[in-house]
Amino acid sequence: MRLSRYYAPTLKEDPADAEVVSHKLMLRAGMIRKLTSGIYTFLPLGLRSLNKAARIVREEMDRAGALEILMPGVQPADLWQETGRWEFYGKELLRFKDRHDRDYCLGPTHEEVVTDLIRHEVRSYRQLPLNLYQIQSKFRDEIRPRFGLMRGREFLMKDAYSFDKDEEGSMVSYKGMYDAYCRIFERLGLRFRAVEADTGSIGGNYSHEFMVLADTGEDTVAACSACAYGANLEKAEAVAPAGTKPGNCPEFKRVPTPGKHTVEEVAEFLNVPVKKVVKTLLFVADGQPVAALVRGDRELNEVKLKNALKAQDVALASPEQVQAWTGAPVGFAGPVKLNIKTILADRELANDTDWVVGANAADEHLIHVDLDDDAFVTNYADLRSVTSGDPCPKCATGLSLTKGIEVGHVFKLGYKYSEAMKATFLDEQGKERIVYMGCYGIGVSRVVAACIEQNHDGNGIKFPPALAPYEAAVLCLDVKGEALAKAEEIYGWLGTQGVDALLDDRDERPGVKFKDVDLMGMPMQVVIGGKGLARGVIEVKDRRTGEKSELPVEGFEAAFTAWREQVLAGWNAR
Repeated sequence: MRLSRYYAPTLKEDPADAEVVSHKLMLRAGMIRKLTSGIYTFLPLGLRSLNKAARIVREEMDRAGALEILMPGVQPADLWQETGRWEFYGKELLRFKDRHDRDYCLGPTHEEVVTDLIRHEVRSYRQLPLNLYQIQSKFRDEIRPRFGLMRGREFLMKDAYSFDKDEEGSMVSYKGMYDAYCRIFERLGLRFRAVEADTGSIGGNYSHEFMVLADTGEDTVAACSACAYGANLEKAEAVAPAGTKPGNCPEFKRVPTPGKHTVEEVAEFLNVPVKKVVKTLLFVADGQPVAALVRGDRELNEVKLKNALKAQDVALASPEQVQAWTGAPVGFAGPVKLNIKTILADRELANDTDWVVGANAADEHLIHVDLDDDAFVTNYADLRSVTSGDPCPKCATGLSLTKGIEVGHVFKLGYKYSEAMKATFLDEQGKERIVYMGCYGIGVSRVVAACIEQNHDGNGIKFPPALAPYEAAVLCLDVKGEALAKAEEIYGWLGTQGVDALLDDRDERPGVKFKDVDLMGMPMQVVIGGKGLARGVIEVKDRRTGEKSELPVEGFEAAFTAWREQVLAGWNAR
């Protein structure tokens, strides 16, 4: 492709509304353009990268035995009502009515649609196992779309769904998809980690997220350097401390703490360590008041709380609710004589005593509190977020926390959808049984953005070869001289070698060409100018390292082939 005939409107400056690197660079490199909030048009360069990602995903899904289908983006409400998600999913589900006043939605995911397909087609165990997938645009009406393709409202997704006779068969399907995902992200040239994850609104009881490691990631990953354990912050297990609780806690008493609302203020005022203060946080869980207790130097993990409660919806109580339930303003709630039926405490609190807690009265706290003797704790559970250095739950080595971008997620769904929608089959004995399901998603458009977050410098994108719009850029520095003929010759030869190349034959200054090709991120640059040809050399540049080399004009093909192998090896060795 010739750049003189190409549509790649590059920008010199960062757009004002772009916040993260991938958003800035994709706009500046002429890969995408914003249509409206969270919705983007892919321009030719961007679409090439998107299609390359989709091709690799498709090849590995086919290799794993999955079969490609294409389901409608518009879904009838009655399917979602069967599973209860029409009411539960929330405002991210874009609902509308057709001309006959029937309810529909734009599909954010396709569990209901694919289960409806299977329940009408699968009758016998002989038709199982089965894995169906699609690559299709999804729409989720995010309340605050941001970061370009990282959190848009419309996005390209690969979603696959497995159907098995039982849980044992489902684990085979799950492992097959897990392995396929590892191959996909390895082929894409991404540094990633598969971590244990919460299943969220999709449901199920077992899942892994695939995280691209990048400093700009929204998610936090807890990973062990000594073993394979990894989990996102919502799922990472905080190991309960060993040992037994000390005895002989003094009788609790009330002390004044005027104007001391925060844990730090209370600890300083009472001259105790922050970790001896217990935070009592109040929530509304499925319409009922709930109290959650964590150590003062810890952060409550709301996802863990929700799972411990087996609740559908959990929200922090309002200041008015706190006042009504405790008789005190925010900052003075405590578990002693708290008139709330459900009080959960982080299990770290079970092995110690002599706590400081709120007194459920303004400007007062209680000291010398034993939670077992003085409060009515319903249960102890893992409720806190892990911190750097916490022991790994598998091998006890200290965990490290790093940032990641979720690009894939695999779930073992079980019977959540098949039971609700009566997707059954007849087993070997002729008995009717419910299909066991799994689902597997990859954000194809997010993969491109995540790749840029991981691979860039001050000059622009540094695409891995597998995701680059073009593997090589041929820059002709003198389009009116003999350099153009040589550039066209090399451009044509690259095509015969299976190297997709972009020929910059524009009548522009060399500096403009260098800036644009660095911005666009093609892994290999071939620079052809009159001065170099006069010396019998052609310059090449490795975009990843910035290293430049000179290859001879005579014998260029063999020299380039060897140099290209070095460039590709450098990417593979990262």
